[in-house]
Amino acid sequence: MPNLSVLTTSSDDYYQQRISPQPAFSSNLFPQLLEPENLHRAWRQVKANKGASGIDGMTIEAFPRWMQQGGWQQCKSQLERGEYQPSAVRRVEIDKPDGGKRKLGIPTVIDRVIQQAIAQILTPLFDPYFSVNSFGFRPNRNAQQAVLQVRNIIKQKRKFAVDVDLSKFFDRVNHDLLMTQLRSKVQDKRLLALIGKYLRAGVMVNDQFEASFEGVPQGGPLSPLLSNIMLDSLDKELESRGHHFARYADDFIILVKSQRAGERVLKSITHYLGTKLKLIVNEHKSQVVKVGQSKFLGFTFNRGKIQWHANTLHVFKQKIRRLTNRNWGVSMSYQLFKLRQYMQGWINYFGIANAYQGCVDLDHWIRRRVRMCYWRQWRKPRTKVQNLLKRGVRIQAAVACGLTSKGPWRSSKTPGIQQALSNEYLEKAGLYSLRDGWIAVHYPSQITG
Repeated sequence: MPNLSVLTTSSDDYYQQRISPQPAFSSNLFPQLLEPENLHRAWRQVKANKGASGIDGMTIEAFPRWMQQGGWQQCKSQLERGEYQPSAVRRVEIDKPDGGKRKLGIPTVIDRVIQQAIAQILTPLFDPYFSVNSFGFRPNRNAQQAVLQVRNIIKQKRKFAVDVDLSKFFDRVNHDLLMTQLRSKVQDKRLLALIGKYLRAGVMVNDQFEASFEGVPQGGPLSPLLSNIMLDSLDKELESRGHHFARYADDFIILVKSQRAGERVLKSITHYLGTKLKLIVNEHKSQVVKVGQSKFLGFTFNRGKIQWHANTLHVFKQKIRRLTNRNWGVSMSYQLFKLRQYMQGWINYFGIANAYQGCVDLDHWIRRRVRMCYWRQWRKPRTKVQNLLKRGVRIQAAVACGLTSKGPWRSSKTPGIQQALSNEYLEKAGLYSLRDGWIAVHYPSQITG
């Protein structure tokens, strides 16, 4: 459940909190990487995250047995001698929360454990020096905080948003620039060499190997940290120019007071990203707009309030339609379970929006779709009448409903079906309520039980 408490750092401090000077990082980090406690902690995290197998087919469940059979001792010896070669990642595509597809590179379980162990060593060294305006993949920071920060900045009369879209950022991270940034703070050559191997491990796409000369594939435990290291110089550049912004991974938004100022910022930042970081800005998707037309992490903003972006709502309704599809052919209890699973996860993220009435309206629409699903499953008129009678509908109304020529969607609104499948009945059957979820996000102290 997201924390809606106000960020502890005031807006006046956003651009002043820097830790300096930079520390001289140890040149002897590799032994810390292989310490038993660090490795055990890495394994616990990988196990908790679950996830699919890599190209070797080893599952999370099979990993302990592989360790017991001496696999880890051999792997550790290879690491210590500098002979370990990471496996290529397996390319998969997943749905983005607000639509579209995201390419992931799934490492093997072995490589996930090693990458997690590296991240655990490097995160305490790098994270304290990252910008306070960076919220993605960091301890005690999340997307909701980034959205809340944008709302707070808008309240400072910054009415225009510079939406910058980095084209295929994770696929285009320049390895030389990234390694240079790592070397400036980490002198351990063995650790740097291992990270370099992971960057160049390659990708398996439909059983075909593709070499990786640039990019940091999403999907590995180390990739989020490396992406933040790469973009930290962007954060510092924006801060040095006095810009008000928030960044979550490669998604960032800059708030300005006028259209003209926004166009100047977009032009200069596009030039900076191209010349200094060798990253490409998608000129067709990047734009300067009023904040009410902006999109950030699935949200937009209107009169200082957080709202769902139109595309976010469209994607949500499309998913609900699929989960209540007439051709799915599963039991109602399973349908309600899958609906609850999706709706609860959705509201836990998107519930920070000022959308109480929107949740009420969606609940009404979803209940009607669920009634339609019940009606379809009862199929025959005789079965429909029997189920209506069983749920307390009077015989005249039950027969009228059961023999109707109306389709399932129109029938779902009739009084007899609404009585039989009342809100209370559907709640007891397991249907989740977005309204209740929204209340739990905004007023957690008032939720009992």
